Amino acid sequence: MIDLRTLIASAMMGVALFGGLAAAPAAAQGRSDQRAARAEMRAGNQLSLREIEQRVLPVMRGHQYLGPAYDAEAMAYRLKFIRDGRVTFIDVDARSGRIIGRSG
Repeated sequence: MIDLRTLIASAMMGVALFGGLAAAPAAAQGRSDQRAARAEMRAGNQLSLREIEQRVLPVMRGHQYLGPAYDAEAMAYRLKFIRDGRVTFIDVDARSGRIIGRSG
């Protein structure tokens, strides 16, 4: 008979293993997007993340800023905020700094 603790431990190891494999391409994509953002900024094609944040953070007073994500294909940042347990995403055009979307 299989011990219940052994069964649970095996299941958790499987989840950790497969979760790590699934996350690897996303992490690689994130680094690729970061490189693209830096290259576009150096070329003068878009604003820096710091400039984007300086424009958006004052608009989101009362929210806690959780961090950015960059989409190289769209040349846009998605800034993540939370307030009272509710998450809000602000999408910003990296070329102009203009807010192009809000969700949450």
